[in-house]
Amino acid sequence: MNPRQDLLELTPAALMALANPGFVKRAQKDLAAGVAPALDIDASGTVTATYDDGCIARLPVGCTLRDAQCSCTASAMCRHRVTLVLAWQARAAAAAPSPANHADAAAPVAAPAASWSPAQFDLPALAAALPPGVMDQAERLRQDAPVITVHPWAGEDSPPSAQLPMCSVRFFARGSIAHARCDCRQGGNCAHVVLAVLAFAQAERLGPLQAPHTLQLRSADTASDAASGWDAAAQALHADIDALLLSLWLDGGAQPLIALAARIQALRTRAQAQGWCWIDDALAELRHLLQARQARSTRFAPLALLDLVVGLWARLQSAAQLACQAAPALPAAQVLGIGVNGEVALDRLRLVSLGAALWRDEREEGASVLWADPDTQSVTVMARQWPLEAQAPARIGERRVAGHPLRQLAASQVITQRATRSANGTINVAAQRQHTGLLPLSPRAWDELGAPLRHPDPAALAAHLARQPPAFTQPRVAAAGIAGGAPAAFHVVQVDALQAAHVGWDPVTQTLHAELVARDGQGTGLRLLHPHRAAAPDAVDVLARVLDGHYGALRAVAGNVHLQGGALVMQPTALLTDTQAVVPQVHPPVAPLPVPAIAAAGSTPLLDTLEQLALLLQQGLRHQHGGGWERVQEQAHRLQLAGYRQTAAQLRELHAAMGPAQRPALLQRVSVLTLLMQDLSG
Repeated sequence: MNPRQDLLELTPAALMALANPGFVKRAQKDLAAGVAPALDIDASGTVTATYDDGCIARLPVGCTLRDAQCSCTASAMCRHRVTLVLAWQARAAAAAPSPANHADAAAPVAAPAASWSPAQFDLPALAAALPPGVMDQAERLRQDAPVITVHPWAGEDSPPSAQLPMCSVRFFARGSIAHARCDCRQGGNCAHVVLAVLAFAQAERLGPLQAPHTLQLRSADTASDAASGWDAAAQALHADIDALLLSLWLDGGAQPLIALAARIQALRTRAQAQGWCWIDDALAELRHLLQARQARSTRFAPLALLDLVVGLWARLQSAAQLACQAAPALPAAQVLGIGVNGEVALDRLRLVSLGAALWRDEREEGASVLWADPDTQSVTVMARQWPLEAQAPARIGERRVAGHPLRQLAASQVITQRATRSANGTINVAAQRQHTGLLPLSPRAWDELGAPLRHPDPAALAAHLARQPPAFTQPRVAAAGIAGGAPAAFHVVQVDALQAAHVGWDPVTQTLHAELVARDGQGTGLRLLHPHRAAAPDAVDVLARVLDGHYGALRAVAGNVHLQGGALVMQPTALLTDTQAVVPQVHPPVAPLPVPAIAAAGSTPLLDTLEQLALLLQQGLRHQHGGGWERVQEQAHRLQLAGYRQTAAQLRELHAAMGPAQRPALLQRVSVLTLLMQDLSG
């Protein structure tokens, strides 16, 4: 076996994650041109590379690329360390016997494509290899029983990985823990790597690991998964949050915020004390939505408030049931967000823009810039807001974010050494240019993105959405709510095989509609919707020109997407053509393109019922008079005629449930009805 087999296992993709793509491409180009360092290896296994420019790089056994020694002037990672690894691989490949000349030739130099697991790493050996104090820190983190999702090895391009509450760990070499990459500020050789190893070991005790598995990491003295219980404090907080939600249904979201703000803040304080991160996050969003409604902000949408209130109720209900089960299918801690508090400082980070969304109210305007992390296939959001300027207001695209104009930032790749990420995916990037740089977003910038973020066609995306578990059991994601309507998953989808058809303007809803259909008329299409927004008045015209082919053939679209009656519906935030990236809401103004007017899309009983429930939540059930309840009965009749007899009956009984005897069950009744409508309408 090669004395540095660990270096042979590092694929170009792994080196890009451990270093950066620029260094890897430069090293590959140098080696292809015959510019290679002189290599030597000593008895301890340390590889030394001597370069023509006089620089010397050394990579000892068990040393990360970051910690390797190099005599060049670079303060952190450099191309010499990357070239050392690639040159060692080239040397080993040249020394290997050729299968064409030797029937009994040895196996290829690269690691065999065989499944492996980080559970194979021995803890005593880890303790000897890792810096002092790391194992103790890992044990302290382990006592919090964090929820971890482990992803097994799925090929050389999909190494084992673990998603921890605040960071992710990927294992690139089966023979060395030093090449495990964590996206925390330390970058590797950290306590998170130890937790990931422990999580793989715990998962494999249940049987062969063949698919992603979510578990709650047990303490060392815990023999088996046991019910976490639902103590008196948890029960009391659950009851008080339910009381808040019931008061919203009864008195409406339009009631004065001063009557709710202190109550919400008190519940947030108690949720923080319990460690319920997702409950705290939902309560914070509830207050922001109520404030947005009061300020007449475009951030507010009735369906978003309905989804949040019902989702918060369902999250607590599911967590309460899971916490009292001896062997739950899902850890209650994941539903509640236990162990996901605070922010984490990130290591060197590369982010790829997925566009931006703008908003405005009576006093302020703001933007949410969306980025994909190619390493973790996750979406992060940077949010900024500014007071409206009464005189000579600046165009929001020229506002500066992280030291750069918003218009430029929203259509770029970002490379930063100073960033922090919160639990729900919001991110802050250093504004200093010495820490943060930009690269243009090329037409192929999204090609390196993969599942579950990017999908090769609408059919694959529709299948992915159809098999997702309920959102109220999953971590809360800031990117889900940036479209301004009901929260929806954020994805990228390839549309090379589609063409724009039936592009039209609905003057009633002030929305641009477009159908992307397969050129051969077969397969799943994609419906694009983009409403006019005061904060981005030119966005609709820009999108119309993209669909008309003004910027080239459309290749991919990113945005919030959901299933509606089995059809894919997306509100795009960015589009890639074969010539450039286009971010409609911050793109420079363009001349309007004539678009035919279309009739308002026909409503459906299910969507109309959801809108009726959202209206009831805004106004309050106790404030409905005869006319309001008559409209509810009319909607129930429409559901009956459409064949939804049980849901129609539940809607009819809503008025009767206002009585004192049935009041305790009112919250459950209206919440279950809403969840049923949401499920059927998808």
